[in-house]
Amino acid sequence: MKIAIVILNWNGEVLLERYLPSVIQYSEGADIYVADNASTDSSIDFLNNNFPQINIIRNTSNGGFAKGYNDALKKVEADVFCLLNNDVEVTPNWLAPIKEVMENRPNVDIVQPKILDLMRKDHFEYAGAAGGFIDQLGYPFCRGRIFQELEKDEGQYDDIREIFWATGACMFIKSEVFHVLGGFDEEYFAHQEEVDLCWRAKNIGYGVYYVGTSKVYHLGGSTLSNMNPKKTYLNFRNSLFSITKNLPRRKALLIILFRLLLDGVAALRFVFQAKFSHCAAILKAHFSFYTKFWKMYRKREKSSFLKNYYITKSIVWSHFVDGVRKFNILVKD
Repeated sequence: MKIAIVILNWNGEVLLERYLPSVIQYSEGADIYVADNASTDSSIDFLNNNFPQINIIRNTSNGGFAKGYNDALKKVEADVFCLLNNDVEVTPNWLAPIKEVMENRPNVDIVQPKILDLMRKDHFEYAGAAGGFIDQLGYPFCRGRIFQELEKDEGQYDDIREIFWATGACMFIKSEVFHVLGGFDEEYFAHQEEVDLCWRAKNIGYGVYYVGTSKVYHLGGSTLSNMNPKKTYLNFRNSLFSITKNLPRRKALLIILFRLLLDGVAALRFVFQAKFSHCAAILKAHFSFYTKFWKMYRKREKSSFLKNYYITKSIVWSHFVDGVRKFNILVKD
């Protein structure tokens, strides 16, 4: 199995200097690429001067995560693509468990490892943790992370199991599957495009898995922090995009209406917290969704839609009303 590790970079010279050495050291047998999204810093010069063995792909513009990878992966030949953030520190033997699972289980098409916090290495990290899920209303959450609640890693998720979505911070995907799906939806720009990709994959029968015997450490927030209004805008809008594209028409429309109401509640909550820029971001997300609704609607898959896509009806209710803070309390595996 030929694996290509592709690191998307935009003005990340400092991150490459800090984290690329671990990728080189612990990724024997894999080809390593840096796909640069038209950086204006010295990233390219740094790579040429310090890591001449790295393959460099130069994208002509900063099209965000989605377009950046779509453009870059057209130029990479491998059986499996590993999409890796430039702020990830990998560990010894991180590739072997994933390679073994993908080689020996034919129904495993997309995989993520355990994602731990680089600043608190005994805790899960926000972007992916121990595998992603969504609730009936399309809100994403993870084993090990519900909203801002991050669990301590005590071996509770050292398993191999099917999940709903794998994080784009470190995602392994069979190249054939990526191309069949047409890659990421470039309208997303960044954030939750991996949720949409995995949802589309599951709609047509591909398997998405978590391999807890492989682990990496993610800095997180190096492009946009969790509390950045732009991230609020992208998350709220892109979540509505995914519902529009990936559910049966009647169900999608009903959930969208309910989500719009809940988004209004979230906007009011931001007002009471004096986070006015986040309230404005939600309003902006809705206007963007309205203007692009029909474009997203026309992207709906012609195949049957996955019926059992959620494992809880409302993660919002469970967390904010019932006080659930850990996945194993929410869902008894």
